[in-house]
Formats: sequence, C-alpha cells, structure tokens
Amino acid sequence: MRLIGCCRGFRQGGAVHASRFETPAPHENHSEVPTTRNRRDLLQIVKQVISIVLNLCLGLFLAAGVVSLLDDTLVLFFGYHLLTAISAIVSFFAFFVAVLVYGLMGLTPMIPKRVFLPVTLFWAVGLMATIPALIYCHGRILQVDWAISFAQVVFGVGILCWLQGSLKFRWPIVEDKHLGDRRFSWVNLLVFPLITFFVLLPALVFYLFFCVTLAADHFSGGFLAVHPGGMTVQVRRYVRDDGKTIQLIPMAHVAEAEFYRKVSRSFPTNSIILMEGVTDNRHLITNKVSYKRMARALHLAEQHEEFEPTRGVLVQADVDTSLFSTNTIDLLNLVMLVHSKGVNPATVEKMLQYSPPPDILEQLTGDILRARDRHLSDEIQAWLPQSENIIVPWGVAHMPEIAEEIQKSGFRLHETREYEVIRFYSPRAAK
Repeated sequence: MRLIGCCRGFRQGGAVHASRFETPAPHENHSEVPTTRNRRDLLQIVKQVISIVLNLCLGLFLAAGVVSLLDDTLVLFFGYHLLTAISAIVSFFAFFVAVLVYGLMGLTPMIPKRVFLPVTLFWAVGLMATIPALIYCHGRILQVDWAISFAQVVFGVGILCWLQGSLKFRWPIVEDKHLGDRRFSWVNLLVFPLITFFVLLPALVFYLFFCVTLAADHFSGGFLAVHPGGMTVQVRRYVRDDGKTIQLIPMAHVAEAEFYRKVSRSFPTNSIILMEGVTDNRHLITNKVSYKRMARALHLAEQHEEFEPTRGVLVQADVDTSLFSTNTIDLLNLVMLVHSKGVNPATVEKMLQYSPPPDILEQLTGDILRARDRHLSDEIQAWLPQSENIIVPWGVAHMPEIAEEIQKSGFRLHETREYEVIRFYSPRAAK
C-alpha cells in the first residue's frame, strides 16, 4: 500500500512539477502570436493604402479621359471651350498620381504591373503620338487629340471590365484580391529601376531627339538639320538663265563665332546683302531685343557682334515695328521683358496677367513671318536689276517661303553648302 501510495505521490508530484515546468511554454507562444498578428495588421494597412492609391489612379485616369473627350468634342464640333480648364486640372492630377504609382511599382511587387504599367505609360505614349501630328498635320491636332482621348476612355473601360469582370461599375475598382502578397522583393527593387533608367528613358530621349530632327527638317524646308553632333544649316545658291544669282543663307541669332566669320568671308565683293533686322522708329518695343543672356548660357556668340560682312553693299531690307499689330507688340514686350529680366516675381506676375486673344498665333505668324517675307521678296525684285549677286542672310524660318518665291520668278537651285552652326560636343572642351 505504501509502495502504491508512494507511486501515486510520485506520479502526482511529477505531474505537478511537470505542469510547473511546462507552464512557460504558453508564454513563448503568446509572445510569437502578437508579432505575427502585428505583421499581418501592418501588411493589411499597407495593402489598404496601396489599394486607395491604385483606385485613385484608375478613377482619375478614366475621369480625365471622359472629361477630355467631352471637351475635345465640344471644341471640335461646336467651337466651345467650356470644359478646357476642368480637363487640364483633372489631367494634371491624373498624371501626378500615375507618376506616383509608377514609382511605387519599383518599391513593392504588390502592384499588378500587367494592369498599371500600361496605365502609367499611356501618358508617355499619348505624348509620343502627338508630336508627329504636330509636325506633319498640326492643322488637324484637334482630331488627333480627340482620338487619343477616345482611346484613353476605351482603354480605361477595358481595364475596369477586366478587374471587375463586367461593365457594371463597383467601388472599389481594385480590391485586396488583385494585390500581391509580397511587400518587398530585391529583384523588383533592382530590376525595375534598371529597366526604367537604362531602357525606357533612353528610348524616350532617342524618340524625342528623332522628332526634333524631323521637325527641324520639315519646318525649315531642309535648310536646318539637327544631328547628334550639333546643328547645321544649308546655304543654297540659285541661278537664273540671265546669270543673276541669289544666295540664301540661314542665320541664327546665337551660334558659333566661327560660323559667322566663315559666312562673312564667303560674300563676293560685287554683291548686294539684304540685311535682316526689324527697326523700331516709334519706340514701340519697351525692352531692347537682346540675346546676350542666351548666348552666355550656351557659350555661343551673338549674331550682331560677330557677323560683320566686309565685302559687298549692306542694305537694310526689313520692316518697322509700326507695321505690327497691337497684340503682337504686347506679346513681344512681354517676351523681351522675361528675356532681359529673367524669371522673378515681377515677370511672373506680368505673365499671369497677360491674356492672349484667341487669334494671337495667326497674328504673330502674319507679322513676324508672312509680312516680313513679302517685304523681303519685294526688296529682292527691286535690287535684282542693279546687281548680279543678291545675298539674303536671314533667319532660317524665312527661308522656305523666300526659296519658293524666287523659284517662281525663274531661279533654280544650282549648288548647296553645309555650315555648322552649333556644336553639341567640342573635343577641345572635353580636353
């Protein structure tokens, strides 16, 4: 009996000691459970924040497309700009959130890239599609803008149907089930920026530079060319059957000093040089036209300082500012104010106060280009009977129309010569 009692006591004591020995174990489990719960709670909070941003991105993307489509429709078919300001504001915030989402995709793999990478890149694709339209069919830019807005709406609705499985709109658009479970990935953090900075951005820069070369060639009629090494102009010599020659020399207000010297040395002694330069006899321009700030910033020379022909007869062949419209004078004064004084609170206030008339672009083009080109054509015809060689060193923007006019009067292209105007890279500077 004692033996049995001892055994029972031993078992009970052992049970007691065992229970005392095993009691700390639950404390270890309790310390792990809150940590796991905290992590899950943190993950849930992160998901909620990201979900809010993604819903805002898609909502603004679709809203911007709808408002832009309505605005473009009103402008294109009825000529009303009722929603233009609202469209600009909504598009700005939509673009800002899209940039934010693109940055978040590089930080966390939670965001589904197959959905939001096309959404965020749509803005860049739209810009890339607009530039060629501005170059080759700028008169139909409203139709192009309408097509891009329509594509944005269709694409946004397609994304909405893909995520929600139907055309029925439900909020939120993006739910937790659409997000990934991983908060962080070293592969995502390293690969995404590499693709962005070494693939996408270089491709965009190359495309924009290619568009610049197309624009320069198209708008200058081939007189100006942009290449990786710099900018060149094409000097063209036209000849008529009676032996008269006209040399068109595209000029720039700022350029390499050597360019001005080479051009000056190429003039024949028996030539009439029709000089460019708008006069201001009535003092309508309140700020002196100067390109010194630009020349200094680009380490170039100003035309009026380096271009000094020593051979031939110089003739002032430009118009006076009194022929310009009041709207053109006002805009020129504002531009020259900013150019001479720089961007400061006073000039910014002037720019904000300026309200351009709806046809300012037509007036500016008519005064700065068309009227001066007609005047120059008259000067050429007036001086042709008195000289065998007419030289026209004018801005490159005037060259296409002047070339067209002189060819109508019987002149044909005889020879061309290339001059380097600006170098983007100088071996001497690199050394």
